[in-house]
Amino acid sequence: MSARRSTLPWPLIALFTAGYLAPYLLPTTVGRLDSGLPLTATEAGAVGSALLLSSAAAGFLLAARVDRLGPRTLARVGLTLAVLGYGGAALAHAVPAVVAGALIGGFGSGTATAVAATGIAAQPDPHRTTTAGLLGVSALAGAVYLTVPHLGQGHGQPLAAIALTALAVWPLTGRLPLRTARARGPETTAPLPHLRAGLLLAATLPCWSLAQNALWGVSGRIGLTQAHLSEATVGAVFAIALGAGLLGVVGAGALGPRLGRALPIGGGTVLIAACITLSASATDLTTFATGEIAWNTLYPIVLSYVIGLAASLDPRGRWAVLVGSASSLGTAAGPLTGSLLASEAGFPVMGTVLATGLLLIAVPMTAVALGAGRRTLPVVEIQVETQAYDKATAA
Repeated sequence: MSARRSTLPWPLIALFTAGYLAPYLLPTTVGRLDSGLPLTATEAGAVGSALLLSSAAAGFLLAARVDRLGPRTLARVGLTLAVLGYGGAALAHAVPAVVAGALIGGFGSGTATAVAATGIAAQPDPHRTTTAGLLGVSALAGAVYLTVPHLGQGHGQPLAAIALTALAVWPLTGRLPLRTARARGPETTAPLPHLRAGLLLAATLPCWSLAQNALWGVSGRIGLTQAHLSEATVGAVFAIALGAGLLGVVGAGALGPRLGRALPIGGGTVLIAACITLSASATDLTTFATGEIAWNTLYPIVLSYVIGLAASLDPRGRWAVLVGSASSLGTAAGPLTGSLLASEAGFPVMGTVLATGLLLIAVPMTAVALGAGRRTLPVVEIQVETQAYDKATAA
């Protein structure tokens, strides 16, 4: 095994998994809130949006403060909030208490994600670390989708799964630094590099994430009400889809920067638009499963390249956190947007609207990837290869 393959930052990957699990479980969380509490489908979608908005707020608040406050301390605070918030929401039955717990848990998820994104951006190969994190969260979410339908009714099971994951990750925070070297250096107040590219990426990512999560937030309802499937069948489709996503992420990790970032981001977004149209129009198991599996295969691939692109714009991780938080704004608006569009115009029209928006924003996202690729990809590759060579020769 090469030196490069033995140095994955597992505490950061575990923290990434804990932070991203809530968005991955969004369909079952929103669906259980709808069926287990006195909430309409739109109101349940609004609760899901509020959870993710709280997560985005944490990212914006902490984007430039992780180094100063300390990764270990912030990670522990975030995971504690996630345990208390999601755990309390899982146990509560009053709607206000559930909403309050979801907001607290969402802020904890966002805090954990901010620490993970900052640390990942400082790695020699951010894309490889990101793909490992996506593998972890996809595998865990798939297991939850297979398990939840067999644990009875109620809104608490998916929320409890997120809380337990945060609790399991907490001991690993001891391997995170109390402070980073950058926090003590004069460069902590340096301006953001690549300002135009970073701002354009941060402006387009909310739209990209909104389209993904507008579909994801109502996918359970599409399967149950439009395709007339059982909850167990829908859960099995989601688990298989997330398993396909694992294969996609493995492929993305194997390819690495060989295709650049423009083709996976631009071309992948176009293909995702087609998948959204197919899923939203599904009226049977075959169409529903095909659309969801294809979409879940492509989504983490494109996301891994987008996160890697943001990380490449600033090795201190500020763009990674800011772009991730901007993406969370779209993620937060997704469930409510999907619910409103579906209620007013139906699922097929919703899919067409979302797909059209994705095709429009694919252009500026590709432009950013092309420009950043010319500036940063050769440097990243040289750094990784040099470090691997140095470690190999030292051994």
